[in-house]
Amino acid sequence: MLHNPPLLTLHRGHRRPSQALIDAFRGAQTSHLADAMDGRGAVDWRIKPLDPENAAFVGAALTAHAYPADTVGMFGALHEAEPGDVLMVSNDGFTGTALIGDLAAGMMKNKGVAAFVTDGLARDRAGIVAARLPLFAAGISPNSPARNGPGTVGLPVTLGGVHVRPGDIVVGDADSVVVVPLERAEAVLEALAAVRAAEVLAEQRVHEGATMTPGMDPIIAAARIIGG
Repeated sequence: MLHNPPLLTLHRGHRRPSQALIDAFRGAQTSHLADAMDGRGAVDWRIKPLDPENAAFVGAALTAHAYPADTVGMFGALHEAEPGDVLMVSNDGFTGTALIGDLAAGMMKNKGVAAFVTDGLARDRAGIVAARLPLFAAGISPNSPARNGPGTVGLPVTLGGVHVRPGDIVVGDADSVVVVPLERAEAVLEALAAVRAAEVLAEQRVHEGATMTPGMDPIIAAARIIGG
């Protein structure tokens, strides 16, 4: 490159959803949300909660990018975070060192961060669990990163195969993390209500002894039969 970039770049003034809109997604099941978004929206399956018993959260995304083996972008996001934010920190899927440990998780909890999500690794699992911050990562490694930069905060990132912009609504549970684009949030809420209603009926059919989903009946009836 022609010139070295700044060690840390902070982009401010991004859009924010209302608290009422965030609260409307509270308690949503990630699989239901994915169904409400045409079967998409969840981050890569390898990104899992370090503590499945403390994985439920909802909040507005604050995005950041931390270079591999470096924490400057992560700490920049911590500096910029407001209470209730979900820190979505892309690490290029790097698995050589951890991105976050228990001390940083504790500082995030102290600041009121709702959750931390990365496609990188974490370390000090016991301490992270004790900090009670919902934290999702692609795995655990004791290898330590550096603080050399560069890092950015407040720009769109791709994390776990999902495009995330500041202010998007992020929902997590023990299964996964789903990103709801802010401009689609109202429509997704409407679709979510329909998904939930259909799920209640489907569960009732199973409890009553159903052995096949009704949508498969015409497909099976039209199947080509060979042998027998």
